[in-house]
Amino acid sequence: RKDISNFKLRKKMPIGVKVTLRRERMYEFLERLISVSLPRIRDFKGVNNKFDGRGNYSLGIQEHIIFPEIDIDKINKILGVEVTFVTTSNTDEEAYALLKEFGIPFKNVKKN
Repeated sequence: RKDISNFKLRKKMPIGVKVTLRRERMYEFLERLISVSLPRIRDFKGVNNKFDGRGNYSLGIQEHIIFPEIDIDKINKILGVEVTFVTTSNTDEEAYALLKEFGIPFKNVKKN
């Protein structure tokens, strides 16, 4: 809406992309995310298990270069990625169980 010089942003400059994956593409992305990309994160110990209270889960990735499809030689700037899993679950517990079954590597939570 207006220029922000500190971030080098100008009016009408694209600043992000939103993509919705469904069906086969969704499952393919999820499989590659779990088996290939997440293990490439430095010092990876699992993802947080914080849900939104409605059965949805968001995962922030600081470096998009963890995806093997990205050619690192053609990268000008390392960007972040946010992945949101929207489930039909009504509770966080149901969504956690679903995503755990898919293979999302959640951090082990130590309860007293």
